Amino acid sequence: MKQSKGHSTRKIIESAIASSRTLLFEHEADAIARQYGINVARSGLAREEKQVSVIAKRVGFPLAMKIVSPDIVHKSDIGAVILNIGSVKEAQRAYSKILRNVRNANSRACIEGVLLQRMATKGFEFVVGAVRDAQFGPAVMFGLGGIYVELFKDVSFRLAPLSRSEAISMMRQTKSSALLKGFRGSEPLDIRSGAETLVAVGKLMHEEEAIESIDINPLFIYSKGDLAVDVRILLRKALTNVESAHS
Repeated sequence: MKQSKGHSTRKIIESAIASSRTLLFEHEADAIARQYGINVARSGLAREEKQVSVIAKRVGFPLAMKIVSPDIVHKSDIGAVILNIGSVKEAQRAYSKILRNVRNANSRACIEGVLLQRMATKGFEFVVGAVRDAQFGPAVMFGLGGIYVELFKDVSFRLAPLSRSEAISMMRQTKSSALLKGFRGSEPLDIRSGAETLVAVGKLMHEEEAIESIDINPLFIYSKGDLAVDVRILLRKALTNVESAHS
């Protein structure tokens, strides 16, 4: 069972609230996910150029690099995301290029740094999410991920917190469960690992009432293990408004 190690989770959340941010930065969301035992792609935040080589060697190749800034929403549109970086030299060039592109697009943008993230081995794409309903409380979602979320709307929900058996049950409830069992000769996927991620997401939502929603898309599930590639955590807007009123 994946265990919570949430001693630093509240510090991250409190820092975001103090800055009047509802959307956590990617490295903050990844850090919280790791605290709760969710398998997240290896990454590191470079705040200055001399950190790039150290982080790149630790994270490994191929790399994706992207700007971390509250002022840059559509990163790809301005060249603030570079993929398939294969060496330290390429990473250093990418770092300079990303910063240059951001400054050209918005000279006043607040820049937290550049995120270096290990590119994941592609697996079957699923989505894991969680929302906080005003009436029922936190609920966890599972379904087919990637570009197919909106197309097929093949999802199931359970109230949080949930057990591993409940998580497995909700995964099997979806039509995409055929992929989990092994489809047309493919290997069965690691449903237990995926279920533990669902349990961890439910535990996080249950314990941290400041969180409004969580979105992991895609969650790659392999024949052994799983990997959360993109984690988004949104805080309750009312909390940041309260903090702003007192500042």
